Amino acid sequence: MNWFHDWALTLAIFLPAVGLGILLILPKAEEQLAKVVALGTSLVTLAVGIGILADFNYDKAGDLQFGVNKAWISVIKARYHLGLDGISLPMLILSMFITVLCIIYSWNHFPEPHNPKGFLALILLLEVGMNGTFLAEDLILFFIFFEIVLLPMFFMIGVWGGPNREYASIKFFLFTLFGSALMLLGFLALFFIQGTFQIPALSKMAGSGIVESTQTLIFGGLFLGFAIKVPMFPFHTWLPDAHTEAPTVGSVLLAAILLKLGTYGFIRIALPTLPHAAHVWAPWIGGLAVIGIIYGALCCLAQTDMKRLIAFSSVAHMGFVMLGIATLTDFGLNAAIFGMVAHGLITGMLFFLAGSVQHTYGTRQMSRLGGLLKQAPKMGWILGFCAMASLGLPGLAGFWGEFPAVLSAYQPAEGLSAGLFRGFMVVAAIGTVLAAGYLLWMYQRVAFGEPKDEFADAHIHDVGIFEWIAWTPILLMIVLLGVYPDTIFSLTNDGVHQITSTIAKGFGG
Repeated sequence: MNWFHDWALTLAIFLPAVGLGILLILPKAEEQLAKVVALGTSLVTLAVGIGILADFNYDKAGDLQFGVNKAWISVIKARYHLGLDGISLPMLILSMFITVLCIIYSWNHFPEPHNPKGFLALILLLEVGMNGTFLAEDLILFFIFFEIVLLPMFFMIGVWGGPNREYASIKFFLFTLFGSALMLLGFLALFFIQGTFQIPALSKMAGSGIVESTQTLIFGGLFLGFAIKVPMFPFHTWLPDAHTEAPTVGSVLLAAILLKLGTYGFIRIALPTLPHAAHVWAPWIGGLAVIGIIYGALCCLAQTDMKRLIAFSSVAHMGFVMLGIATLTDFGLNAAIFGMVAHGLITGMLFFLAGSVQHTYGTRQMSRLGGLLKQAPKMGWILGFCAMASLGLPGLAGFWGEFPAVLSAYQPAEGLSAGLFRGFMVVAAIGTVLAAGYLLWMYQRVAFGEPKDEFADAHIHDVGIFEWIAWTPILLMIVLLGVYPDTIFSLTNDGVHQITSTIAKGFGG
């Protein structure tokens, strides 16, 4: 299997590009063939991911594996450098997994204008960027993959979105492009000072040779690039508009994977390469995280649109992830990575449900909905299950995404104010209560009671075959990770410990 070890990561990134190329040469009228090609490509890519899982050395999960390091752009010392460890592995598998399920769900849920070929091509292009971002070990390569996802999501919202799609897509594009420009300046500054774009080498240097004020400034550029992508308060305003207008599958991919590119960038690049600046910025990151938790929850309570409520819940939930990252501890970073996976599964599933409710009733306005448990009981029960998972019910994945992140703030890394972070912990804990409030309020309005008069005599379709196929794996994973969270924690812990050791070393130095 040496050939697989050498080619696995390249295949994981570029197999979707091959499928995209095939789609482009198919006639537009060949809709069924386009669906088969897209699904087949995503399944083969997932098969590569399963092969990586089988061949991965779990005893050395903290080390980079399946490495590829070849000369690429010699004049600027950029290399085609890919690698995989216990931190990036769950994110890569999540990306492959969600892409397959999105294509299955789309089988009979294509949005208007009806163009399955174009829509599926954008999904495959998104997968190229998402997989590449999680595997890149060179800053230029990371930046390219980080930006690849921008265009397909822009067109997905702008062409297949709702009534305000042009505004939402342009806002999404401009926000993320602005952040990326500042992030690129940070990458260039690191290169000119340290002489390399290689992420492992920069992490090993741990900021040595960069004066503290310069570290803080460079970190600011990286912070803006990643924080806008997360998105953190107050850079979040593009997200509710993008989610509200995006087609269902676009919202699922945005919530499940694209938001994680920012948090992954913090963990993989910003913290270990600029450890002193990480300590300077950590209280600000923690403060903005808990503001986002409360602000997102309060905004949820003010929403009338089911999908917009779920979008604001992402602002709150990603606040828990960023709070864990801000502690700069093993416990906090492990909680953050678990929170990324749990949020991807649960909120992605909630967006699937919101899309099916809209497809069934023709509206997402909660004032017009009600009685889902009577008219479509299976969908109603699944919505209740996902609401419970999202609010952090023990035994489901959402609990391990929230509770450890809150608890990690009790004892932040050395050099950070324990009193300040314990204050953050209290505020975040209040946010969990608010989460229960807005999610149960949504569920009560959508699922309980009698159907409204306009839908009382309508024939409402319950969960269909393609929805069952797309949703069942997610529901099973939410339970599995809730019951056995060590599935993720045991995978990420070694890699996280290496990062926190680097941060401590760089700060101490």
